[in-house]
Amino acid sequence: MLYQVHVEFNRDSIEVKGNEITIGVKAKPVDGQANKEIIKKLAKHFGVSSANVAIRSGYRSRDKIVEIV
Repeated sequence: MLYQVHVEFNRDSIEVKGNEITIGVKAKPVDGQANKEIIKKLAKHFGVSSANVAIRSGYRSRDKIVEIV
């Protein structure tokens, strides 16, 4: 399933509305740290392994397309 994800920094929350997710992260967007935190949080939220969550586009953007298998 593909989701549109909007990232907000210095927050710690996940809000899901249909196929849109707003996620707050504490990690800085340096060396992929924020992307790693996003993957971990989404995997935990949906009860899947981190290997089943992939960022398909938007690696360097606040708006991403994420696939969860």
